[in-house]
Amino acid sequence: MSAVGYLLALAPVAAIGLLAVALRPVAAGTVAGRRLALVRAALVTGAFAVLTVELLGALRLLTLPAFAVAWLTLLAGALAAVGWRRRRDEARGTAVVAAAHRAVEAVAASEPALVGATAGPAVGAPPPPPPLAAARPVAPRHAGRWTRLADAWRTAGRGERLLAGTVGGLLLVELLIALLAEPNNFDSQTYHLPKVEHWVARGGLDFWPTAIHRQVTIPPGAEYLLLHLRLFTGGDALHHLVQWAAGVGVLLAATRITAQLGGGRRAQLLTAFVLATTPMVALQATSTQTDLVCAAWVACAATVALDGLRRRAGAGAMLALGAATGLTALTKTSGLVAVGPLLLLWGLAQLRLARAGGVRSRRQVRRTVAGSALILLVAVVVVGPFLARVTAEFGHPLGPPRLRESIPMERHDPPSLLVNALRIAHTAFDTPLAPLRWAGAEAIVGAAGIIGVDPQDRATTFGRERFPVPSWYPDEDRVAFPLAGALAVIGAAYALARPGRVAPTQAGPLRAYAVVVVAAVLLHTAMIKWQPWGNRLLLYALALAVPLAGLWLDALFRRRAGGAGGRRPVAAGLAVSVLAGCALAGVLAVSYGFPRRLVGAGSVFTTSEWDTRFLRRPQWAEEFRWAAEAVRATDTRRIGLVQQNDNWEYPWWLLLRDGDGRPPELVALQSVLPGRPPADPASVDAIVCTGSRPACTALVPAGWRVQFRGYVGYALPPGS
Repeated sequence: MSAVGYLLALAPVAAIGLLAVALRPVAAGTVAGRRLALVRAALVTGAFAVLTVELLGALRLLTLPAFAVAWLTLLAGALAAVGWRRRRDEARGTAVVAAAHRAVEAVAASEPALVGATAGPAVGAPPPPPPLAAARPVAPRHAGRWTRLADAWRTAGRGERLLAGTVGGLLLVELLIALLAEPNNFDSQTYHLPKVEHWVARGGLDFWPTAIHRQVTIPPGAEYLLLHLRLFTGGDALHHLVQWAAGVGVLLAATRITAQLGGGRRAQLLTAFVLATTPMVALQATSTQTDLVCAAWVACAATVALDGLRRRAGAGAMLALGAATGLTALTKTSGLVAVGPLLLLWGLAQLRLARAGGVRSRRQVRRTVAGSALILLVAVVVVGPFLARVTAEFGHPLGPPRLRESIPMERHDPPSLLVNALRIAHTAFDTPLAPLRWAGAEAIVGAAGIIGVDPQDRATTFGRERFPVPSWYPDEDRVAFPLAGALAVIGAAYALARPGRVAPTQAGPLRAYAVVVVAAVLLHTAMIKWQPWGNRLLLYALALAVPLAGLWLDALFRRRAGGAGGRRPVAAGLAVSVLAGCALAGVLAVSYGFPRRLVGAGSVFTTSEWDTRFLRRPQWAEEFRWAAEAVRATDTRRIGLVQQNDNWEYPWWLLLRDGDGRPPELVALQSVLPGRPPADPASVDAIVCTGSRPACTALVPAGWRVQFRGYVGYALPPGS
């Protein structure tokens, strides 16, 4: 990666920093205000990144020069916005000083004795203050920021320092892993990263023939962000940073939610601690999956929506909500299960603020309706182009029937919904205690039989999977979150039943927010089938629920410190034990988590680049290399692909590049897209296959030489 690539890769970070200054709220001097500025900047930058891909893709300009011009334009605009904001703030400050000066002059004119206009100063009196015009300028708002941070650290208690240190340490270790490890997520090998390579090779976003429908039907919001880094760097060295940055964003938004609901510094630190130590969060932060990106956009929507519970929302808030909604839909449609209730809460709160009678009230109601329309319009602008392509290709905005039937629930009778919810909860709260796991599973299966529901029904179960499955192991795709989940459930229960004890000054908003979180979880279990990998799909809901846990824990410790007796000290002691377990789970996840870890077999320090990519399937590493070397030896450029829906394609994009690093021309010899016929096998110079030898042999032209080794094979024409 060249130095220019490094500089261009810093453009999104620089843009967020500049936009955070330009878009900071009036209360930006507070911690919550600075976090809101970062949320706004992240939403603007994310929307810009997505719309840049859509616009340049429509022009077939998905190239490095075009993206460099786009980001330099954004940075120039952000710098101009910062300058304009500074001039406006200075003008406001000058106006305030001038107004104060005029007020003093007015008092002097009406009551001269008060300012000593008719008599000199009394003997021994202090000298009069200097005139306002000669006063020293006020120091910039950020002048003492590091001093305030240092003071906050010194005044923090030992427990708060431990919480903050653990969160910071985990983030730094995750950043190290993200920079050292190569992408090796299973889904990324199949469709996340291949779709990025297809865009680069084609220069546009038009769909292509493929046997892996997820390359074109699954929303590509996170991959749009990866595309920028791919063009900047020419490879995937920085791909993990997208999810790592999303993890930081989730923590910032979740702690701000805690503050909005009445939580102080300790409550916010507890929220960050519980969320950061959740193994799923720690593992996803070093991955090229998409769940943490979705959770970040949902959390941004939540914190912006909560601002609208007590004050009228301006156009900026509405634009931010629209951007968050669109980015969520474009990243993972399941996140809309939470964004929908959040928008409903926001709309009802805005209408409540306008419930007073009179012309003004009617104007505010109309403004709320118009604002809701603006939110939807912005969301459609962000996600609409992708939905339009899917609709044109498959006749439905949600894609082909196989996609619409594989993940969404196909039965909605109450018994089926109950069994699905119980199975999802069982998988999410799994522990290493096997007897407990199997006892819980048997109870659910037995209860399902009593109410007449098949727990393995295909209408409520993804694919051919069978309930139950162990999910406690720290694997990025399925690890459970029993500790964070239990704390979130307790926090939600207290927020619903006794919000005044958890947040006395924000009881109403707290209860309303808890209702939204519970509604999102219930909607999730009613709309999405159980699957072994379902825990990662719940990550957005966990991010929304953990602030409730932080508030409850803070209230528990506060009552204990106040000398409350009875069972509360015991509960506080148990809570401390659970937090210690959370810390242990987080440390173990980053140390031994799979498939990227610090120590042990497969460590990022001891495993080679190629072996790291194949930690999921070590036996395939040499097979891919063997086939690629045979094909490259013939100096072919147009290569046919034979594969099935869950096969790995990405290794071919890495191995079949020419000596100058240019990607190969890979064309599919099968296609599940009705309007995109596959390439003719006779039109390619070589064929590479994965998975099924019979499927490969059936497509090889007569007389070609076919070789297979386990999972991978290739075919070459006579004489090659």
